Amino acid sequence: MQLGMIGLGRMGANMVRRLLRGGHQCVVFDVNADSIRQLVNEGATGATSLDDLARRLDRPRAAWVMVPAGEPTEQAIAALSQQMDADDIIIDGGNSYYKDDVRRAKALKQRGIQYVDVGTSGGIWGVERGYCLMIGGEAHAVARLEPIFTTLAPGPGDIPHTLGRETHGGTAADGYLHCGPAGAGHFVKMVHNGIEYGLMQAYAEGFDILRNATSKDLPEEYRYEFNTADVAEVWRRGSVVSSWLLDLTATALAKDPTLSNYTGFVQDSGEGRWTIMAAVEEAVPADVLSASLYARFRSRQAHTFAEKLLSAMRAQFGGHVEPPAGG
Repeated sequence: MQLGMIGLGRMGANMVRRLLRGGHQCVVFDVNADSIRQLVNEGATGATSLDDLARRLDRPRAAWVMVPAGEPTEQAIAALSQQMDADDIIIDGGNSYYKDDVRRAKALKQRGIQYVDVGTSGGIWGVERGYCLMIGGEAHAVARLEPIFTTLAPGPGDIPHTLGRETHGGTAADGYLHCGPAGAGHFVKMVHNGIEYGLMQAYAEGFDILRNATSKDLPEEYRYEFNTADVAEVWRRGSVVSSWLLDLTATALAKDPTLSNYTGFVQDSGEGRWTIMAAVEEAVPADVLSASLYARFRSRQAHTFAEKLLSAMRAQFGGHVEPPAGG
C-alpha cells in the first residue's frame, strides 16, 4: 500500500522503515531535508512540500501526520487538508487531545475527507518490536488502512493467548485495535500514558527506598547496601512486577548505577494531565495517576534518585532528552 508520512522524527522515520521492510511505498516529508534524504536512500520517495507529497500519492490518498502534538499537528493537518480531496484519509498518529480529534473529524467530513486518529506506542524500539496501535475513526476508513496497521503492529509473536480469549477473534492480539469513532484511539492512548506515569512512579519510588536503605538515620543493624542493578535484574526473572518498563530500568541501572547522567528533571507530555482531566469529568477517582503527575511537577524543583530513574526510563523507551546533569 502507498502512504504519505509527514514528520520524520524518532517515531515517524522508524515507522517508515518498518513499512518499507513490509513492502509498502512511502512518500515522506519533513522540514529537515536531511531526514528526507536519509529515508530516500533507504527506499522512500521524497517530497519537497505537502503539496508535492499530495501530488505524488495515488488517489484515494492516505497521509499520516507524525509531528509533535498541539500547534505543530494543528498546522500540519490544516495545511495537508488543503491538498486533499473527498475519499482521501488523514491520519494523526501523534499524541493529540481526543477532543481535538472530534473537532477535526467533523470539519474534514464536510469535505468528504476521512480522519483517523491512531494512538501509537512503541517508542524508539518500535521499528523492531512493532507498534501498539489504538485507532479511532469510521470503520470503512480504518478497514482501508488495514495493510498499514498489520505491518506496523507487532503481530501475535510468541505471546500466548490470554486465558479465556483463546477463541476470540479481532485484532487486539495482533497489537492493534479499532477502539471506536473519532477520538477513541487517542482517548485510549491518553489513559495508557496516564497508567504509564503511575507504573513508572511506582518503580522509581521503590528503587529510591532500596537505594536509601543505607541512610544514617537508620539503626546500623537495619541498614542495607543493595545493588539496585542486580535487584532490577532478579525481578525480571519470574517476578509479578516484571515488565518492559522494568527491562528498561534494568538497562539504565546496568549502564549507570548512580544515574549520574540525569538531573531528575522529568517532563510530562500532556497525556497525563488529560487523563486526570477526563477522570474529573467522569467523577472517577484516580489517586495514583494524579500523584504520579504531581511528582513530575515536583521534580522540576527538587531532584531525588526516584526522579532520576523516571528520567532514565523516559530516555530508554522513548529517547526523550531532558536537561543533563550539570547543564
